[in-house]
Amino acid sequence: MLKGSIVALVTPFSDGAVNEKALSELIEWHISEGTNGIVPCGTTGESATLTYEEHYRVIKSTIEIVNKRVPVIAGTGANSTDETITMTQEAGKLGADAALLVAPYYNKPTQEGLYRHYRAVAEAVDLPLILYNVPGRTAVNILPQTVARLAGIENIAAIKEASGDMKQVSEVMRLCGDSITVFSGDDFTTFPLLALGGRGVISVTANVMPGMVSQMCASYEKGLYDDARQLHFKLEPLNAAMFLETNPIPVKTALSMMGRIGGELRLPLCEMSEANKNSLRETLLSYGLV
Repeated sequence: MLKGSIVALVTPFSDGAVNEKALSELIEWHISEGTNGIVPCGTTGESATLTYEEHYRVIKSTIEIVNKRVPVIAGTGANSTDETITMTQEAGKLGADAALLVAPYYNKPTQEGLYRHYRAVAEAVDLPLILYNVPGRTAVNILPQTVARLAGIENIAAIKEASGDMKQVSEVMRLCGDSITVFSGDDFTTFPLLALGGRGVISVTANVMPGMVSQMCASYEKGLYDDARQLHFKLEPLNAAMFLETNPIPVKTALSMMGRIGGELRLPLCEMSEANKNSLRETLLSYGLV
């Protein structure tokens, strides 16, 4: 069910509120471009600034708009285990196909604490769960040995690996074998991760060029490795541009330049510097996106 290019979808805002019309248009565009799955309310969706009501509304709207055409993986992770359970249970009631659970951030749990956190969530819900390891955001790293322990829990189905450490990714795959699916969480690592045996990417760049990211993953799956490699190289400048500043500032700015959304952010995120905005525009021009 879960493979290929899965977009970590932005949440469009207008005058401080979620813009559901723009959200619907983005989702329809993604499906038409071949995106294989959609993640509402992840980091790129500014989940940390959404109220509970908004969080559930964005998940519900996404599920309704997608209408089972591709999987919907709800972002429901938090740094409190009880809060994570509550949000994940609600996502299941709303009809999500799976949930993406970021490692608890700020409180820096031990490896045993991480294991118990994810085990508690898995025992409380029926949804397939995707672990999300992003040490640069959370200040904690889910080590391969901990992933291997968690892979033995039936509904822990996958991991989004955004450590940027391919040695760690390789060790996860070596220890876990086929017991867990591995996705890239950094666009620049997607091709090498596929070569190690990963199944795709939960992508920021796919917000801007969904067709090309999907094509790269599909080419690799078909055994067209040279084609996939060339698409990887072609995407690299855009991947870099998506992180000129803190995600999702560049990707929302890019979508605004492309006329897809208004580009509004919520504090403490703010607009890009003019220098970085000019650099981003030049990159988008090189791809014919503006």
